[in-house]
Amino acid sequence: MKNKTNIIYMGTPDFSVPALKRLARQDDFHVSLVVTQPDRPRGRGKKLTPSPVKTAALELGLDVFQPEKINTKEGMEKLLSFYPDFFIVAAFGQILSQKILNIPKIFPINIHASLLPRYRGASPIQAAILNMDKVTGVTTMVMAEGMDTGDILLASTTPISGHDTSLDLHDKLGLIGADLIVKTIHAILDNHIKPVPQDHSKASYVKMLKKSDGKIDWNLSNLKIRAHINAMTPWPGAFTILGKKHIKIYKAKPVDESFCHEPGVIFQCDKEGIHVATGKGCLIIRELMGASGKRLKAAEFLCGHKIDPPVRFDL
Repeated sequence: MKNKTNIIYMGTPDFSVPALKRLARQDDFHVSLVVTQPDRPRGRGKKLTPSPVKTAALELGLDVFQPEKINTKEGMEKLLSFYPDFFIVAAFGQILSQKILNIPKIFPINIHASLLPRYRGASPIQAAILNMDKVTGVTTMVMAEGMDTGDILLASTTPISGHDTSLDLHDKLGLIGADLIVKTIHAILDNHIKPVPQDHSKASYVKMLKKSDGKIDWNLSNLKIRAHINAMTPWPGAFTILGKKHIKIYKAKPVDESFCHEPGVIFQCDKEGIHVATGKGCLIIRELMGASGKRLKAAEFLCGHKIDPPVRFDL
């Protein structure tokens, strides 16, 4: 009987789950260990909660290792004891040392949610939407010590529509990554691909997002603001201030018309929504959330929060 390919999987958030499930269900693969972040306090009660990857791993009957720090003697000995052919890493959340990366017999492989070398770093999905790219994708690469600098194995593309939020793209890319990693491993084992160095001169980097990154700049064009709203949904959330009230915006429609209003001015409220002037054109807010904490259609919001135009959002 042919020996199964031995894989240690490392991942933490929802994005990492589809690939884990796909690998675990391959007859010719054996996921010998799943490494994920320790349980963290979440919610109002700060109850210790397992990562999505841990939850999925336990449902699949897989062994789980949750080191606070992976680059330790204990961590190294644990990983070495499994004699893995591959590490497969997807948004694990810890940087692996070169000693750790040297453990797999074949390759440590990362699943990255962009078309490298574009958007190395922590928020590639949001960056692609924010920059109004027409296409994005997933890249598998051999891991190196630098931030997403490793040699490329395979890539798969998908279009971005003007309606795609980060959540939409996140879910789509998670599934693409699951397909791509299986294809990548099979291609390596069959000697059908070889790692190709990235063109580092074309690299761009994206940082981890903060809550403050969600604030809307009404001086931008309506298309750029719509892209910002989509990119920040669901987290950190696109927001603006009306008076002293914090307003989170989820959906908006750009309208290419000129109005004699300053950017950020609400000049009309009707059945279509809340009409706001921008640096170029107008934006009609369709879904939003105020102090109630409920996501509402604009018409529902206006029933409980009367707005008398013209009034201006804070810039």
